[in-house]
Amino acid sequence: MCALTQLKNFFASLEENIIALLLAVMTLVTFSQVVARYGFNSGWGGALEFTRVLFAWLILFGMSYGIKIGAHLGVDAFINLFPKRVYRWFALLGALAIVLYAALLIDASWFGALFGLENKGSTGGAWAYVAKFYKLPIGMVDLRFPEWAQEMFDVKERIPRWTSYIVLPFGLALLGFRALQAFWMIATGSRHALIAAHEAEELVEENKDVLKD
Repeated sequence: MCALTQLKNFFASLEENIIALLLAVMTLVTFSQVVARYGFNSGWGGALEFTRVLFAWLILFGMSYGIKIGAHLGVDAFINLFPKRVYRWFALLGALAIVLYAALLIDASWFGALFGLENKGSTGGAWAYVAKFYKLPIGMVDLRFPEWAQEMFDVKERIPRWTSYIVLPFGLALLGFRALQAFWMIATGSRHALIAAHEAEELVEENKDVLKD
């Protein structure tokens, strides 16, 4: 039971920990670059590309985190016209649509096989994309292994490009997982919707008198 609780707590705070780590690393790298550039007239040539990769990872993990805390904005003016029971069905449909979206982006080959589209452009998804770059000898533009690592592990100078894309299937899988969680919570009544639908209305209400001042 203790191990199960630890695993549950791990997944409960997974996005927060990853996002906090990514932000911390981005901040440290950027700060160190500023000090190195203006204080010592030097710097790391791959810093910009490294922080750009981390920012892309931040977005991918932020998608699932937004589902988890209900932070994604949405328009519900139309579905609010329906009774609560019908609204719930719309919310459940939205959650399932996100699961389908994540599944298709991870690997669309099953969709092609299901509808006989194997030879009509359905060539896979994020997983196939990463696998393709894993086989290709393409490296990052500025990110390079240190010389000692090249000698010790007998690797090429540039870091393989697939290492920056590996987050794609995992980020999408986490998005689908959080959407399934939201589906269950909406179905059991512990959650109202997927989106923070009234956040814009609250902001307008809070700031309606700003221009008067």
